[in-house]
Amino acid sequence: MRRIKAKYIIEILIHLAFWIGVYYTLNSLTSSTISVRVNHNGNIMEKRAVDTIFPYSRFTLVFLILLFYSNIFWVFKKALHYKSMVAGIAIALGWFILIFVANYIFVGSKLSSNLPIGPPIPDFPGAKDSHDHLISNRTSIFALGNWVHMQLTMLLIFFTTAGLSIAYFFLKEWARNELARNQLQAYQLSTEIKFLKSQINPHFLFNTLNNLFSMAQEKGNDELADGISKLSGMMRYMIYDSNAGGVPLSKEIAYLEDCITLNKLRYADDEVSVLFDHPAQTGNITIAPMLFIPFVENAFKHGVAIGHTSDIYIAILFSDNRLIFTCTNPKYAAVKKMEDEKSGIGLENVKRRLDLLYPDRHNLQINEDEGKYIVKLEIDLE
Repeated sequence: MRRIKAKYIIEILIHLAFWIGVYYTLNSLTSSTISVRVNHNGNIMEKRAVDTIFPYSRFTLVFLILLFYSNIFWVFKKALHYKSMVAGIAIALGWFILIFVANYIFVGSKLSSNLPIGPPIPDFPGAKDSHDHLISNRTSIFALGNWVHMQLTMLLIFFTTAGLSIAYFFLKEWARNELARNQLQAYQLSTEIKFLKSQINPHFLFNTLNNLFSMAQEKGNDELADGISKLSGMMRYMIYDSNAGGVPLSKEIAYLEDCITLNKLRYADDEVSVLFDHPAQTGNITIAPMLFIPFVENAFKHGVAIGHTSDIYIAILFSDNRLIFTCTNPKYAAVKKMEDEKSGIGLENVKRRLDLLYPDRHNLQINEDEGKYIVKLEIDLE
């Protein structure tokens, strides 16, 4: 925690130092040195004067700060969500023009009335007389030159700030993506190690289940045989298919159906009713495996009570490249919450996987309303 606080403090100090440097750079770039040479009775006299043509640096600094931080926290993120690169560039360019014009209107109106109309008059003898015959044809040129110099300087400063914001944003995005990728790799490695430590020889396990399945069929217990068959399919999915980065949505749906069937075996028919709504055809949609099962398991664990009638509603919808999963179950105060099994996949692990697999592309809401738990998970599959 202290390291995190120190990191943010250092980052804030760096930003403060950067903007202090920008302010002094702004002042130095908008200052001009004027040299006047006067021939007075054969004597060459020279006078230098520093004329600051931009006395409103602090106001422009505010617009620069607004441009920089709005770019990195809002504009660029919004632009990246567009499929068309042209649309994203147009948004960023439009925002840049808006800020630049706002600075011009706010600061330029004050500045135009204060621009010097000509070079300063030196204070040595004869300078006034020498200056008078030049001012008529140099005043307009000097004022126009000051105005053009100011606008070009402002444009350069704003372009530089926009360029720095682009570099800062994409460096931060690259660092964030690298960190997320490293965390995901570490998480997957940790998961595989835990799985290998607790794994039973799958051949022995499946052979045993096949033997039990055959025994149940010989005894004529079709319900038991069907349950063993579904359990075998579920474990095959967990052991082999769930190691992949993505699985067909149809396989995940089939796994959930088997899980629902096996959980219902523990209760009487009138104690639990499950409605699972899902599309009949899923096409080529793929999803990270084992994302939905913790919500279904919790629905049975905390939403079913012996002697009560429980209605569980589960749905998977797909619309506009967004997958929407919902799970609604009753809440019984008499049902004592059980601790998640150490080898199971709890809600915290699911949230962590969502952060790693679908960063900024998912929305998980878990609410309690009128004695019901309502889970809604939206995933952007683009």
